[in-house]
Amino acid sequence: MAVSISAVVLLAVITFLLIKKGGLNAGHAIVCTLFGFYLASSSVAPTISQAVASLARMISGIKF
Repeated sequence: MAVSISAVVLLAVITFLLIKKGGLNAGHAIVCTLFGFYLASSSVAPTISQAVASLARMISGIKF
């Protein structure tokens, strides 16, 4: 659960920065958000979730 909340916050910050500083306008952000909701209810959602969790585990294992 903590991984998904962190990912949501990180993606929200990135989207906000892209709207303010980049070439992303509010319409594009809405389309991307809707795409995410429809993708989450599709049959590939478990695969994406497992890939993100695996990536988070890999990143957390990096020693600096």
